Amino acid sequence: MDLKAKKLLYDLDQAVSLITEFTLGKTFHDYAGDAMLRSAVERQFEIIGEALNRLKQVDEALLSQLSDYQRIISFRNVLAHGYDVISNRIVWDIIQNRLPILRQELQEIKRQAGMD
Repeated sequence: MDLKAKKLLYDLDQAVSLITEFTLGKTFHDYAGDAMLRSAVERQFEIIGEALNRLKQVDEALLSQLSDYQRIISFRNVLAHGYDVISNRIVWDIIQNRLPILRQELQEIKRQAGMD
């Protein structure tokens, strides 16, 4: 695996871990009521989306192992450019239901690449 691809996987893994850490033990109401938490989570989602977009240029076959990569990149674009239409409920749902899948897929890719 290319060194640049490994760096992007590392960035992805770090951002996923930070979102998980930031939201551990939190409820939707905690999230919705805490502007700093929302900002931190949204920033990490932007990093995830940008890293995936860059990975697309470096190793598209690797990227294709992540089931929702196109939706994640689109979500990053909404966060960055459509700040006024962000739904806290949708972001929270992604944290609860989609982020664990991404984390699992990343772990499998890292394991296969001997990065674990």
